[in-house]
Amino acid sequence: MSDPAQVFRPPNTLRTKVGGGFGINADAIAKAEEALKAMSAQFSQWLAEEITKLDKAQADIRQQGYTPATAEALYFRAHDLKGLGTTYEYPLVTRIAGSLCRMLDDPATRMNAPAVILDAHIDAIRAVVRDQIKTDEHPTGRALAETLEARVSEHRKA
Repeated sequence: MSDPAQVFRPPNTLRTKVGGGFGINADAIAKAEEALKAMSAQFSQWLAEEITKLDKAQADIRQQGYTPATAEALYFRAHDLKGLGTTYEYPLVTRIAGSLCRMLDDPATRMNAPAVILDAHIDAIRAVVRDQIKTDEHPTGRALAETLEARVSEHRKA
């Protein structure tokens, strides 16, 4: 019969290295939340500026054609909205922009993206902001997001 197993418990030095609360300062979090709340009055203006940039990317595609440069510009606009939508209190914009990003993520296949699906995403983002549909709990918002995601999935499988 073998010796009984021994369990070694090394000391947890992480807590001492980063602080008792794992480096999270409750006061700092409270201040950050206050600052974000104070800025929230500007969210609609900032979101409108992002939509204007998205509109310009769409207009450039219509004027210059769907080229690697205009496709990349659209991708960057979508990527920005994917990151900012929830911050600006529009998680639905994040979801729809994320779907558009999935369509455009790979530069090798980006040029195969159907214009109708690209335009549908842009129009959906514009519509949900215009109509203040912030989350996918709204039935129209959910239907838009699910339909767009399904079209992207179908395209990617093709």
